[in-house]
Amino acid sequence: MSWTDERVELLKKMWGEGQSASQIAKELGGVTRNAVIGKVHRLGLSNRSSGTAASDAPKSEAKAKPAPAKPKAEAKPKAKPTTEPAAPAAAARPAAMPARKAIIPAGQPLPPQPSANEISPEALAKVSEIEKKAKRLTLLELTERTCKWPVGDPATDDFWFCGLPVQAGKPYCEAHVGVAFQPMSSRRDRRR
Repeated sequence: MSWTDERVELLKKMWGEGQSASQIAKELGGVTRNAVIGKVHRLGLSNRSSGTAASDAPKSEAKAKPAPAKPKAEAKPKAKPTTEPAAPAAAARPAAMPARKAIIPAGQPLPPQPSANEISPEALAKVSEIEKKAKRLTLLELTERTCKWPVGDPATDDFWFCGLPVQAGKPYCEAHVGVAFQPMSSRRDRRR
């Protein structure tokens, strides 16, 4: 099947009327819905569902809609009010941007984070005692038998891993497992 001038004109006409790619493919015959979508894309016709780039939409609408737009003369005045409120909505988007979390450069301390995990004071005391005995390994010194609990800020020279023997089947020593993994029942209770 080839795209003759007549078939392309029929495609443009039907697309401008708002018919679906499946309907156009069925009418043309010998093409698939995806072939119609591809041709519409290559011709630069408007994407009716999402309204593509502002520069593409007015050009394609001017080409595709003049003939069928006559019965919809009332719809054009309605379109103007919708474009006017769109400008304030577009202006509102940049105002929403500052609400995003700021990206903190490497080496900078993170701000305090609210934590859903409540760690018992006993576990924290045990961790501080264990970290005094830690081997203070670098990343290259870690093995499958050494605790991989990170301590400190990775962007500084004073960063290390615990390095004590791991608990069976876990990546951390006994003290760090107590902090990292919580029993299922305590997590369920916290949600309630």
